[in-house]
Amino acid sequence: MAVYTAEHLRSVRLIVTGGGTGGHTYPALTTIRTLRARLAEAGTEPEILWVGVAHGLEARVAKQEGIPFTAITTGKLRRSPNLHEWGRNVADAFRVPLGIFQAIMIVIRARPDVVFSTGGYVCVPIGIAAWLTRRPLVMHEQTLTVGLANRILARLADLVLLSHESSIDHLPAEAKARAVVTGNPVRPEILIGNRDRALAAYHLDPRLPLVYVTGGAQGAVQVNNLIADILPGLLPKCQVLHQCGDFSLDRMQQVADAIPEHLRSRYRVVDYVHGELPDVLSAADIVVARSGAGTVAELTALGKACVFIPLIPTGGDEQRRTARHLADAGASRMLAGPDASANRLYEEIMALLDHPERRRELANAAHQHGRPHAAAAVASAIIDAAGRCRS
Repeated sequence: MAVYTAEHLRSVRLIVTGGGTGGHTYPALTTIRTLRARLAEAGTEPEILWVGVAHGLEARVAKQEGIPFTAITTGKLRRSPNLHEWGRNVADAFRVPLGIFQAIMIVIRARPDVVFSTGGYVCVPIGIAAWLTRRPLVMHEQTLTVGLANRILARLADLVLLSHESSIDHLPAEAKARAVVTGNPVRPEILIGNRDRALAAYHLDPRLPLVYVTGGAQGAVQVNNLIADILPGLLPKCQVLHQCGDFSLDRMQQVADAIPEHLRSRYRVVDYVHGELPDVLSAADIVVARSGAGTVAELTALGKACVFIPLIPTGGDEQRRTARHLADAGASRMLAGPDASANRLYEEIMALLDHPERRRELANAAHQHGRPHAAAAVASAIIDAAGRCRS
């Protein structure tokens, strides 16, 4: 990538679009933070406008971060819809032209040097507007397969950034030459956790292996139920820190109270792990988790031995595809469908506890798939596109 001086980039104007879910929103936020830090080192600062939907996660995140935000009207195309969703598709079809018109007006007024899209249906109008007004469009795909919105925009984008090498096969033929594999942006703080802080915060025993169980921010009832069934067999061998979500906290606390007293201190259950997450991941010897794009990016960047229990179904069955890709490469274990049973989960965890060398092999293979510097690579791509626009 070319190198541009601070003077050349003094007033870089950037439109960011994408959202609807954390999987689209947080990579955009991580990229914005990384871009700001990179340009601050050069004595300059980007002008950023985030475009999304008024009630989306991206609107809340932008407000929290002090990022100017503009909402547009847009519609969502639902794949394989039922009769009710067909009706919603028809209604939303009338919203799309309005959203594109709004997007064109925003792009004309903002005159961005580059538009950066991270996916979700909200990004389509702005991506089309960028193409129509001849502003550079850089899109990023977080998942193994390519989402519907990004399959549309890949045909228009100047640069297609991917999280996985194999994602190139899912692009339209004409977009493959514009594809660059950067990885999925990972929050820098995830990479610098402190094991001792986690052990102290949760009163854990440094002599015992730690199994960290998480179903994501909201928890996962399926994962919680499986863990509840196998705790009595696990705890003689390890300690478990379980992030179960608010919905299941009372039930899992009852499970904790029923554990024999001599093992009770080996199980810690919380509704949510807040700022301690980097420390917890640093301390974890084994992680049991869903296989969403952001989770996988963080765990592979850290090189963690993981047992993935994908959420099924998800759009395009993405979680199962991602977990299967890593499992086939020897970089994780996966339990899905009939295999996602308490007995199988117990066997998988015990095999890793009883054979530390297997655990190390799994962790090393996961690390080979990780891209801890993805955020820097994405920020560099944006700077490069902006520099070419201003040349």
